[in-house]
Amino acid sequence: MERVPLLLHACCGPCSLEPVRILREEGFEPTICWSNPNIQPVAEHELRLSTLQKWATEVAHVDVVVAGDDRDAWERRVAPHGFDREARCRACYALRLAESCRMARELGYQCISTTLAVSPYQLFDTCGDVLQKLAKANGLTPIWRDFRPQYPDATKRSRELGMYRQNYCGCRFSAAEAAIERHEARDARKAAKAASRAG
Repeated sequence: MERVPLLLHACCGPCSLEPVRILREEGFEPTICWSNPNIQPVAEHELRLSTLQKWATEVAHVDVVVAGDDRDAWERRVAPHGFDREARCRACYALRLAESCRMARELGYQCISTTLAVSPYQLFDTCGDVLQKLAKANGLTPIWRDFRPQYPDATKRSRELGMYRQNYCGCRFSAAEAAIERHEARDARKAAKAASRAG
């Protein structure tokens, strides 16, 4: 059976593992589209891209197209939202997925999806809403799936493959938020240990 071509926006290598597998099982043949001007610093951006490309070439045998990464547009449209996570992430999804839709049209794809539906740390409903509206506006079919149940499998497989795994979404605001959450979790663990010793 001939598979249906699909352009799959990818945020990183580890989050691509399960979507590529599942979409192929469903009869699609993904091509990965990289458009992530949110990822900071540039060295982190390049590390994530190279990790994705290495896995795609050596393991998954899936093509990767590198689309536009307009960092100036990200600073204008997304950064002003700062730590307002809902507004910031919606604007960020819109920028990245609009570029992916543009590439899909340019390359002749009819279907589009994203690996952002894997991580439980993403704003799932917001991302789905953005993808569906942009796909419709561009005459594309959105293939929206809840890949979050496969997140533990993706984590396990990526570790087994020795893939680089990041500990924040990508932008400087998410890095700060993730650091705060890690410190709060560490402090909670310390407090729990102290309470158990006192008891």
